[in-house]
Amino acid sequence: MNPRVVTFHYKLTDKEGNEIDSSQGSHPLSYLEGTGQIISGLEDEIKGLTTGDKKVISVSADKAYGQKNPELVFDVPKSQFPEGEELSVGMMFQTDEPDTVYTITDIKGESVIVDGNHPLAGVDLIFDVQIVNIRIATDEEVSHGHVHGEGGHHHH
Repeated sequence: MNPRVVTFHYKLTDKEGNEIDSSQGSHPLSYLEGTGQIISGLEDEIKGLTTGDKKVISVSADKAYGQKNPELVFDVPKSQFPEGEELSVGMMFQTDEPDTVYTITDIKGESVIVDGNHPLAGVDLIFDVQIVNIRIATDEEVSHGHVHGEGGHHHH
């Protein structure tokens, strides 16, 4: 039997209640079970839910984006950035390294402190979810490894 496609609305907060992200006022999120499209700690908790269920799910940093890795925080000379580039704290950029986004966390004179950790690394997350729909994935979705549109079809 094919895995399920789960569609849900969510509000994501940290332990202090600060809102990080939300699907309210937007489209719900859909994912194909077992493909790593959402963090494992959230997917594990959603597995037992059915359409219409609401649940508040706590996900520890270890099962979300991991703990902060101090080796991914380092000092880069300003001269390494493109000349004339306006650098600011919070600015994000990619290098030739695939799958790593760096965030500028501090600028001290000619020194730029960058952090390659996911912005939510080290953060315990609280998801307030409501399951909108659950259906069996189509063969096409399973072979492609992702959710297609309504009814499971799309054109490439």
